Amino acid sequence: MISLKKYLDTVGTGLTQEREAEEGDLLTTTLGAYRSALMEMGSCSLDACPGLGNELKQSLGQLEARLGGGVTREAVEETEGAVQQQLQDWGRRTARHYQEKAGEVKEILIVMARTAESVGARDQRCAEQIDRVTMRLKKIANLEDLTEIRASIESSAAELKTSIDRMTAEGKAAIDQLRAEVATFQTRLDQAEQVASCDALTGLRNRLSVEGHLERRLAAGAAFCAAIIDIDRFKQVNDRHGHVAGDELLRQFATELKSACRSKDIVGRWGGDEFIILLDCGLVEAEAQIERLSAWVCGSYKVEGVSGPIQLQVDASIGLAESRPNEALKGLIARADAEMYRQKAAAKAGGGAVRRS
Repeated sequence: MISLKKYLDTVGTGLTQEREAEEGDLLTTTLGAYRSALMEMGSCSLDACPGLGNELKQSLGQLEARLGGGVTREAVEETEGAVQQQLQDWGRRTARHYQEKAGEVKEILIVMARTAESVGARDQRCAEQIDRVTMRLKKIANLEDLTEIRASIESSAAELKTSIDRMTAEGKAAIDQLRAEVATFQTRLDQAEQVASCDALTGLRNRLSVEGHLERRLAAGAAFCAAIIDIDRFKQVNDRHGHVAGDELLRQFATELKSACRSKDIVGRWGGDEFIILLDCGLVEAEAQIERLSAWVCGSYKVEGVSGPIQLQVDASIGLAESRPNEALKGLIARADAEMYRQKAAAKAGGGAVRRS
């Protein structure tokens, strides 16, 4: 941003027309890169904190849209200050969010510690009562009157039974309470885990979650395939119709993608307009599945634009790669990504078949 402001301060101060044109091209390129960086920061915030990331993404998207018109020094300064404020506010909210989640875990530990303490105290009381009964029984051995012996034994037996019954009831109550409280916290933690693994915009698994599945499959050594899906010309949708329309298209596309996949497939958003599918099968079966999926998700979509509904014809390029023994995650994704770009190039040249690797 500093370089943009310096340029805007010096533009037109004695430069030749050719130099002004070069500087103008440089500003356009730099401004485009900065706008892309703002959108990427918003996307990354969804991975960092899915519960709060979408709010930051939308805010940065609005700031990015401001730079799409005429650029002035004032507009650049205003955008810079707004971005800094947005990031600072989001950082504080995110810190509080994770502090609350850590607090929930602490609460579970405290509940378990208190339950263990109460069980220990209960057992101590019962042990003391049993000790008293034992001492009484020892005294009975020294008695000679059978009637007195009988009465003492009956009294001791009744007291012992009462103690055992109370110990059983208190133990059951303590365990039931512990189960109920742990179940409540487990539900809350499950919900938090679900949010943490979910892409806030599309509802699919986020990149972090998919990478975890990838690492486990690669470590297990089982054969599987990874498919990278990229929506063709998606940037044009954002540029022509705005990011609201682009986000709506991503949501609809994700819904169609999920419905076209099998229940055992792992489907996620890889980033931006890229999606990923993990298929637990060999390459031949995966190719057939991807061909069917491609026919399903490509086609006409209707989204709400700035001036009303828009009909979009959507195509996608898909790169498919089968895992190899002892291959790292980056290698597999790089091969799938390369095949996706090859297919995109082939589609522009008139081809369009799903590529394999």
